[in-house]
Amino acid sequence: MAGVTRDSSVVQFGFVEEAVEWRLRSSQFPSKVGGKPSWLSLCELPGPEELSCELCGQPCVFLLQVYAPVPEKADCFHRTVFVFCCRNVACYSFNDRRSFKVFRSQLPRRNDFYSYDPPPDEPLDDVEGEGLGNPCGVELCRVCGCLGPKICSRCHVAHYCSKDHQVMDWKAGHKKSCVEGGGSKETGVSTFLFPENELVVEPEEMQPATDPEREPESSTEPAAQLAVDNITVPDFASNCLDEKELEAMAKSESEEDKVFQHFKQRIAIEPEQVMPQLLNHLNVDTLDTSIDWGTLAVYTCAESCDTDNKYVPEFLWKQDYSH
Repeated sequence: MAGVTRDSSVVQFGFVEEAVEWRLRSSQFPSKVGGKPSWLSLCELPGPEELSCELCGQPCVFLLQVYAPVPEKADCFHRTVFVFCCRNVACYSFNDRRSFKVFRSQLPRRNDFYSYDPPPDEPLDDVEGEGLGNPCGVELCRVCGCLGPKICSRCHVAHYCSKDHQVMDWKAGHKKSCVEGGGSKETGVSTFLFPENELVVEPEEMQPATDPEREPESSTEPAAQLAVDNITVPDFASNCLDEKELEAMAKSESEEDKVFQHFKQRIAIEPEQVMPQLLNHLNVDTLDTSIDWGTLAVYTCAESCDTDNKYVPEFLWKQDYSH
């Protein structure tokens, strides 16, 4: 995955690595893929309606979060962007972004949730000791980790974001533990969430590369003419296309080749970066259909306006490959 910081000349690469549980806690300000969200602000979380797919109405699942602070801006000392998506394969159609949700959360350095000092580089025995606790008393859905306003009427321990997740958890084993009076905040549901991994972010280090715009030194002929000379045209096509049309087609192919060459040279600098291959880490492939996309581009407020501890929806553009 590649991203551009506020300085448009700097590109940040994301690499998926095996998760170390304590490093993915909210107090560590992680970037991560899959699992449950590690919320930044612990108040004013987006509710079930805000996190429902606009097409099927089902709860969206947490996809990833990127910690992207703006230290020079006082109220953006901590800043994280959260991305959610629908689990329903039928909701993924060409260039349709309605199955995705994006939210931005930001906090000043001195806030109600975390220590003013940087987090420790090793785990603490007391999880609450890593921050200032949760003054809002927010309860999370034990299936997806999102806001859980609903509660099991029998054990009064398990919280859920929706009836769908309550039913899912009931079938996965809560029925037994609840009836036996051993209500727990842990769930047996594991198939809804994506596999959890840490997202390690590093800046791109540019290396000298061949300029794709540069023509071969040994050639004195225009690129378009070279392309035309190398095309074998069937007899039926030569009867339909005149010389100008052939040259236009060849020139178009030549320009597309240049763009693709430039793309390959750029990503060759960091071949392990997580781009569309993020899908490979989510275990979403099936024999017939699969969750799919080409590129997901997230646009946030250019000024990172103060959110007052609230989660602000942002814009996502889903761009699929043309067929």
